[in-house]
Amino acid sequence: MTKLGFLLDSDNCIGCHACTVACKSEHDVPLGVNRTWVKYIETGTFPDVARKFNVMRCNQCEDAPCMAICPTSALFRSDNGVVDFQDDDCIGCKSCMNACPYDALYINPETNTAHKCNMCNHRLEQDLEPSCQIVCPTEAIIIGDLDDPTSKISQMISRNDVAVRAPEQNTKPKVFYKGADQAALDPTRTAIANDGMIWADTTDQHPSVPVTLGKKPVEMDGVVARTAYTTKHKPTWGQMVSGYLVTKAIAGGAMLIAALQVLLGHADAQGTVGVMAPLVGLIFLGITSALLIGDLKQPTRFYYLLTKGNWTSWLVKGAYVLMAFSIVTGLWFIGGILESESFLKVLAIPAALTGAAVAGYTAFLFAQCEGRDLWQTPLLLPMLLARAVTAGAATWLIADAVLDVRSPDAIRWALVGGVVAVLALSWMETVSHGSRHVELAVHEMVKGKHSQMFWGGIIFGAIVPLVLTIFALTIGGSDAGAVSLGTFAGIFALVGMFLSETAFVRAGQSVPLS
Repeated sequence: MTKLGFLLDSDNCIGCHACTVACKSEHDVPLGVNRTWVKYIETGTFPDVARKFNVMRCNQCEDAPCMAICPTSALFRSDNGVVDFQDDDCIGCKSCMNACPYDALYINPETNTAHKCNMCNHRLEQDLEPSCQIVCPTEAIIIGDLDDPTSKISQMISRNDVAVRAPEQNTKPKVFYKGADQAALDPTRTAIANDGMIWADTTDQHPSVPVTLGKKPVEMDGVVARTAYTTKHKPTWGQMVSGYLVTKAIAGGAMLIAALQVLLGHADAQGTVGVMAPLVGLIFLGITSALLIGDLKQPTRFYYLLTKGNWTSWLVKGAYVLMAFSIVTGLWFIGGILESESFLKVLAIPAALTGAAVAGYTAFLFAQCEGRDLWQTPLLLPMLLARAVTAGAATWLIADAVLDVRSPDAIRWALVGGVVAVLALSWMETVSHGSRHVELAVHEMVKGKHSQMFWGGIIFGAIVPLVLTIFALTIGGSDAGAVSLGTFAGIFALVGMFLSETAFVRAGQSVPLS
């Protein structure tokens, strides 16, 4: 098995875009997206300035995170080592786009499936060169077998200082750059000026820090060059993802509190413990599934998660977690209808475990999104579990307005514990130091364009519910005032949770990768 790779000679690249045009022609790449493109940066201070060009594309990683996260193995490694893709298997989940640290993947607007550079594998299989290599007028693009020491690419790599993009991600990329400025390879070291780029103004679709002439804000520390031209890359996941984080927290949390009620000796409370809790769990599980399917670019293929599932992907594992939760919750509902207290006691621990799994598995999915450093935090799993407790308690306190909930003070204390944990974890998240990507994403979340949602989530989703719940606890029991305070606390907690999750999801995608 050969191991093909690219050598991109930035010393010889003249920025002519012939490779981009040839790629578009060869693969019928639609307008607005690119498999390969040329990035311009400008360095120095006038009059000692320079413009440098670098070709950007898929890095054909040996440890490819896009393959690991792809739920249907639509991204696969061919016999020659190329990471290729199969349109017919792609469900358009866009997870590969967040897994890639190089912005190499895009959704083809004509097929609604994920595409990227595949080295013109159809040409390689016919012993032909890739189209970009053929048209390059300065031979700045070289392809060859990295395992063959006599190949031109191997000899050039051994004789010259070469670099790769994002080596800290440990993806073992097989695209090497000769003579590239490090600022061109690290997008956090360049920024788009406030007067835009050569052929485009700065827009929200160019997620980079604008330079204000004469000023240097905190987030500009480390910026050493100006981005003069690059392509736009839209955020991949939006409100459907943040919404699904909330709905599954409600589903799992409702059953966590139900299990608590059983442990407190309230298995005989048919209306709330036996029927209401599993009904809420199943309804919000259904909403979660609808959001997941609705966010797919190929929603009719959602069942491929089961029929063509790739078990390295947490999208597939998560689907089975949701199925297990639905079975346990469905059985709980049947036991509640039949008023079988012993059955509910048997199901209490499985319900708590599957409820926690429903809430927490996304931490492992986000961890597979290696291109988004903010999401790699070890605080995400405890945060999701704390949010599940908060969401579950909030749901029960809202239900307390119309149903006779047993031991309401225990549920109020659960809400207090949940929001205190959320506040503590949020504080740890904002003050901890990670990679430059993390610091830029945290700045965007706490002080940047997503700060209103973040602080709205903290205030309305944690502080206000905490204060209201403490007042409810001082009154105590099933007093009408305590019930009303608990209801409002629950509503605020859920609304604030959506704001916080939206800020986290968006901020994680705010840092440029190319």
